[in-house]
Amino acid sequence: MKIPKITVYDKYIFSQVLVTTLVAILLFTIVWIAPEMLLNTIKSTLAGEFGVKTAILRIIYELPKILGKAFPVGLLLGTLFTFDKLSKDSELTIFRAVGMSFKRILAPVLVLSFIFTALCFVTIDKLIPLAEKKSGDLSGSYIKTQYIYTQKDKNNIPTSAVVISKFSKDTMYNVIVLDFKKKNYDDVHQLNNIYHAKRGEILKDKWRLYGITQYEISGDGVFVDINKSRVMDILQGEDAQNAYRLMTYSTKKEREITNSDMKSYIKLLKKENLDEEYRYMLNKYLQRFFHPFVCVLLAILGVLLGFSKPREQRLVGFTIAIGCIFLYYITLPFFDLLAEKGVLHPFITAVFPPFAFTCAIIAFYKAKDI
Repeated sequence: MKIPKITVYDKYIFSQVLVTTLVAILLFTIVWIAPEMLLNTIKSTLAGEFGVKTAILRIIYELPKILGKAFPVGLLLGTLFTFDKLSKDSELTIFRAVGMSFKRILAPVLVLSFIFTALCFVTIDKLIPLAEKKSGDLSGSYIKTQYIYTQKDKNNIPTSAVVISKFSKDTMYNVIVLDFKKKNYDDVHQLNNIYHAKRGEILKDKWRLYGITQYEISGDGVFVDINKSRVMDILQGEDAQNAYRLMTYSTKKEREITNSDMKSYIKLLKKENLDEEYRYMLNKYLQRFFHPFVCVLLAILGVLLGFSKPREQRLVGFTIAIGCIFLYYITLPFFDLLAEKGVLHPFITAVFPPFAFTCAIIAFYKAKDI
């Protein structure tokens, strides 16, 4: 297989687009981080909530999350600015005059875009979850999001529900267990007992509660007796392991989970029949593969927008580019909702934005008549 020869043109375009892309990424990062994150960090530092070292680390840990969005934007603006300048200086006209096709002109840009695609993928998969974990360790606070796990029988009828107010690693606090009667009605699941524990511990094959108060309830919904006990075990075996994994992942944002862990979490959600959460997480998982590829599409789009006539206004291309970026990021939550509610399949909601950019590229290519 013959390896394509790297020419002076390739080096020139590659270096020009690389520089402008890095500048665009830097500006995007500064604009994103300056208004709120930086201001809040400075205020907290001056108020004595944490020291200067912690403040700097908080800002550093915020960078990967911004870079995940900045890579595609930087490539679009970088290629647009570079090729717009080449058009205004008539350099693109010279390239075409010597017989260079559009594909050949695009070649070094594609190489650079694939490099940024790989960087974007690694950032989303590895760097952002790591940064989120480090940022959480700085605060050292408990996860305060309430979690409810419902245990069901083979007929998908609830047998018990565990409510955890907050937890940290393998320790739970303020745990409530609802024990349902075996006889269930169509409109309600009647309670048999309510257990309240001050503290709980997550062991390898079970959950153990300490300091329990038991409220026994009659068929009429009236408290019959109140008992005290020191220790009680709940959620044995696989149920205990699944509940812990669900509790751990459900209280995290999707960006805090790596691809391998998210894949495992999605399988567990499907097994537990948590349909809405399953569809939402499957959509976010697929987006992690399509979003980095958007770097390639936006790079091509930037090249096409940069092809302009010598007297054509530069503002037109940049306005279209900003509009594309705005529409892309503003519609992502909308597609997340469509996937979560089951309106569209998660694969469709994940692939639609790249498909829309592909259609835009085809339309601009034909309109430019390159």
